[in-house]
Amino acid sequence: MGKIKITQIRSIIDRPKKQKLTIEALGLGRPNWTKIHNDTPQIRGMINKVSHLVVVEDYIEKKKRASSKKESTEN
Repeated sequence: MGKIKITQIRSIIDRPKKQKLTIEALGLGRPNWTKIHNDTPQIRGMINKVSHLVVVEDYIEKKKRASSKKESTEN
């Protein structure tokens, strides 16, 4: 399952209550706030309802290399 990055680009002032609640459920609330979610059908449905207020991008996780840090500290 992939991850997606959702960024709110427009304000929710003067929007219907359902759209305000959807933005809140996505963890957003102000323009330029970003949240990372799993790419599930439920999240996609919420995005479709407020697609005019948000921008969606694929998110690629960077894996941390704990072993390389251990090697450099041991020397």
